[in-house]
Amino acid sequence: MKRVDTIARVRRAFHVQGWSVKRIVRELHVSRNTVRKILRSDETDFSYERERQPLPKTGAWKAEIEHFLAANEGKPSRERLTLIRIYEELRALGYDGSYDAIRRYAKGVKGSRCSDG
Repeated sequence: MKRVDTIARVRRAFHVQGWSVKRIVRELHVSRNTVRKILRSDETDFSYERERQPLPKTGAWKAEIEHFLAANEGKPSRERLTLIRIYEELRALGYDGSYDAIRRYAKGVKGSRCSDG
C-alpha cells in the first residue's frame, strides 16, 4: 500500500467512520505514532531526506588494506587472514572506522581483480 493511500485511509477512518486511534492501529496495521502524526498534520506525503551522507573512513588506510589483501592472495586458504582479522590488525594500527567499510572495500577490490583476469 502506498503512503498516500495509507494517509487517506487513516484520515477517512478517523474523521468519517469515527474510529478510535487504537482501532485504526489494529485494523490498518499502522503504528500509533504514525496515526497521530497523520492526524495532527495536513501533509499528504511523508518523506525523509538524509542531510549528510557519512563517508567510510577507509581513505587513508587503502594502502594498508591493499597490502593485507595482496599478501593473502599468495597464501594457501588455511593461512589467509579473514576480513575480521584484517580489520583487527588495522585497529591495532590505529584505524577507527567500521568493519563493514573494510568488507565493502575488499569486496570491491576483489570484484575489480576478478574482472581484470
